[in-house]
Amino acid sequence: MGCASSVYAIRGKKKLTVPEVVVFVPSTRIPDQSDVQKRLRGLIPKDLVDRLSSLRNQIVLVAEDTGGSAMSELRRALEEYLSVLIGLTKKEYGLERLVEFKWKCLEDGKQEACVANSWFEVLSVLHLMAMLTLSEVDTLMIPLDHSGSTIRTVSSDSKREAVDLLLKASGYLEFCVRDVLVRIPPEIKKNLPKILRDGVLEAISYQILGQGTEIQLGLAVECQKATLSVKRRLACEQLAYFSQAYHCLSGCDTNNGCGKKHIWFIKWKFLESKAAAYYYHGLILDKGNEPSCHVSAVCCFLAAEELLSESKKACLTFCLAAPVTRAAPLWGAMRHLHQKIPEVATRKSQMYGYLLEQEKVLQTLPDLPEFQLSLRPDDYQLPEIDPAWDSGKWEAEGQTLKEHLKDSDDEIETPE
Repeated sequence: MGCASSVYAIRGKKKLTVPEVVVFVPSTRIPDQSDVQKRLRGLIPKDLVDRLSSLRNQIVLVAEDTGGSAMSELRRALEEYLSVLIGLTKKEYGLERLVEFKWKCLEDGKQEACVANSWFEVLSVLHLMAMLTLSEVDTLMIPLDHSGSTIRTVSSDSKREAVDLLLKASGYLEFCVRDVLVRIPPEIKKNLPKILRDGVLEAISYQILGQGTEIQLGLAVECQKATLSVKRRLACEQLAYFSQAYHCLSGCDTNNGCGKKHIWFIKWKFLESKAAAYYYHGLILDKGNEPSCHVSAVCCFLAAEELLSESKKACLTFCLAAPVTRAAPLWGAMRHLHQKIPEVATRKSQMYGYLLEQEKVLQTLPDLPEFQLSLRPDDYQLPEIDPAWDSGKWEAEGQTLKEHLKDSDDEIETPE
C-alpha cells in the first residue's frame, strides 16, 4: 500500500512484513493532537468547539490504532469533520488563523507540520481522504486469497470499482491544487511539507489517472471485442498520464525517502506504458502492405522489448528504495505483454530480417500517435457548512461573536 503500510508494520504490533504494492500511496499523514478547545473557547459556542475537538481526536485515535486501515470509519469521520471545519475558513468569523493544526507522518509518527491556518487543515484532510481512497483501491486489487500464487485474479467488477475510486482520489487532489492551495498565504505555502506542494499533488493526480488507464487496458486485453486500436489508444493515454506525472515531479524536491520512491514508481510505470504503446503501435503498422510498414513495426517491437527490460530494472529499484516493498505478481495487461512482447519481437525480427538489411535507411523508430485523454478527475466540491454555524447561539460572555471580534479588532487598530 506504499510508504505508510510498510512502516506501520514495523511500528505496530504486527510482525515485520514487506507489503505488496499494486497502487502506490506516496505518503500518509494523520492529525496530531492539537489544542482546538483552548484557542476557540469563548469565541464560538461550547458545543461547536467540543464537536470540532471531538471529531479531530476521533480521527487521531482511529488512525493511530489501525494504521489507517479502518478506511470507512475514517472517511466518515473526516467528512463530518470537514463540514464543521469549513466554518473556521469563513472570513466573516475571523477565525482562520487562530488554531495551530498539527499533523504527523504515519510512517514514523514524527510531527511534520504545525500551521495556524484553517485552509491548511482543509488541505491536509482532503489529502488524507485521497490517500485512504488509494489504499482502498490497493486492497481491491490484492485478492484476500493470493498466498503462494503467481497469478493475480481480480474480478472485472472490482477493477471497474477501482477505476471509479481512482477518479475520486484524483478529484480530491485536483480540488486541493485548484481551490485550496490558492487560499493559503505565500509565506505559509512555501513552508508546507513537500508532499503538499502543488507540483507533488499534481503528479499524484496524474499518476492516479495513469493507473486507472492501466486497469482499463487490462480490461481491454481480457475483452475479445476490444480492437488493437482501442488497446493502442489506452496504452498511449497511460503513457501520457505518467509523462505528465514525471514532468510535475521533476520540478520538485524528491530527495526525501518517499520522494525518491515515488519518482521511481512513476519511472517504472512510464517505461511499462511506453513498452505497451510501442507494442500495439507495431501490431497496427505490421498490418500494412509496404515493406516500410514491416520495418517500422519491427522497430516498434524491438523498442518495446528494450523498454520492458528497462521497466523491470526500474521496478526493482522502486521496490528496494526505502521503505522496502514488493511488486505484485504480474497482473492486467502487463501479465499478457511480458510474454507477448519478447515473443513477437523475436519472431518478427526473424521474419523480416531481410527487410531490415535492405531498408537500413528506414530503421527509425516511428512516433507514437497522440490521443485526447479520456479519464478526468471527479468534480469534487466541499460539503455544505454544518448548520451549527448558523444556529444563532453566537454568544460569548454576553456579547455576540461578531461584536466580540469587532471589539478585538478595534483594540488592535486604535493607536495609542
